Amino acid sequence: MKQTASALGTEKVGKLVLKLAFPAVIAQFINLLYNLVDRMYVGAIPGAGTDALAGLGVVLPITLLLSAFGNLVGMGGAPLASMYLGENRRDEAEAVFNTGFILLLLFSAVLTVVGTCLGDRLLVLFGAPESSFEYASDYLFVYALGTPFVLLTLGLNPFITAQGHSLTSMFTVLIGAALNIALDPLFIFTFDMGVGGAAVATVISQAVSAIWVVVFFIGKKSEFSFRFRGLRRLPRVAGRILLLGLSPFIMAITESAIQIVFNVNLNKYTSGNAAYTAALTIMLSANQMICMPLNGLGNGVQPLVSYNLGAGNSKRIKDAVRLVSLIALSVSVTVWLVSLFAPEVYGYIFSADDAVMELVKRYTPVFMMGTVFFFAQMTLQNVFVALGQAGISIFLATLRKIILLIPLCFILPIFMGAGGVYYSEGIADIIAGITTASTFFIMLPRILKKRERELGISGDIARGAN
Repeated sequence: MKQTASALGTEKVGKLVLKLAFPAVIAQFINLLYNLVDRMYVGAIPGAGTDALAGLGVVLPITLLLSAFGNLVGMGGAPLASMYLGENRRDEAEAVFNTGFILLLLFSAVLTVVGTCLGDRLLVLFGAPESSFEYASDYLFVYALGTPFVLLTLGLNPFITAQGHSLTSMFTVLIGAALNIALDPLFIFTFDMGVGGAAVATVISQAVSAIWVVVFFIGKKSEFSFRFRGLRRLPRVAGRILLLGLSPFIMAITESAIQIVFNVNLNKYTSGNAAYTAALTIMLSANQMICMPLNGLGNGVQPLVSYNLGAGNSKRIKDAVRLVSLIALSVSVTVWLVSLFAPEVYGYIFSADDAVMELVKRYTPVFMMGTVFFFAQMTLQNVFVALGQAGISIFLATLRKIILLIPLCFILPIFMGAGGVYYSEGIADIIAGITTASTFFIMLPRILKKRERELGISGDIARGAN
């Protein structure tokens, strides 16, 4: 075992959480900028800002669908590989990595064809306002061509974090985000390419990030390298990756599905008023401002939790969970207060015109009223994945969006009009957040005790481990 991996079982928990989670949070925050910067610049296009912003709002769920397949492999394979490292089974860990790489190549090929050939049909189906359709189409076609870069970056980067190289993982996102921020105004305004220019800037940035990731695994610092021997095990290993990655995949897919439902219902109840879709795009962006950093916090501690689960060290897992929960709750409360009492901040960020700003001020407090529980939905949900609890994670992933939010989004507008779309998010987040937090803190002791019994570790030893 290399020193970086073995430190997951010996270094102080507080120091490890800082070392692993802080870069992961920064990476997600940078990734947030990556996603938001296109909308910020597009919203400022003279004479077209509202329609262009609404167009990107319709494309957003499609880009989430594409990204979900990268997360399926990365979020499923990386914790599994980390568990094998904790058990000192390096061959199995490397088999997981290479199987994940093959899956990413297959998904990339299929999704690129689907995105480029069926993109316009998807936009119509997903509720694009007529005035925004051209902007959405221009962006989606270019973005779909860059699908392989998106999937390789998202799918392989978690394997870097799984080895404890969180700074390298952070730079994967930092490089792409910095390029995107620099290239966006160049292609949108200087080259006068408009929304299509934003997509070109994004694809170039993702390509550079993908190259960075691949070069890391070719180098000497990585526990894993590209080897394709023993492929007879590929179906079995792929099955384990996909099962464990199903929870974050469902979270991403349902996130996309609900945004489609949002757009379709707003289009229906506002007669295609693009201002409502633009306002929704801003609120979803505000939602991401808290979701992505908290996801990063959960993702960052996954190697620590998975490694020590493999080693049977319950105390280190409990210490990590306690610290991460406190940090996540503090962040959730802060953003919740801003959303309730100063929602216009989000409108200013995206250059909202007067009509859109009025909608943002009116509906953001109810749309974001459940974000105080995101410490559980985002951070602890990812810890469940690190604990190998695919079944529980899948249920909690489906609860918020499929069981609660989508039905509410169809039912409430019948009685409340377009406002019901915004209320549905807040109500679903409150119910799902309470359920997730309760389930996690009830199940965690049981999971750890079961692992101790499997390894024959007494409770006194587990509690006293360093």
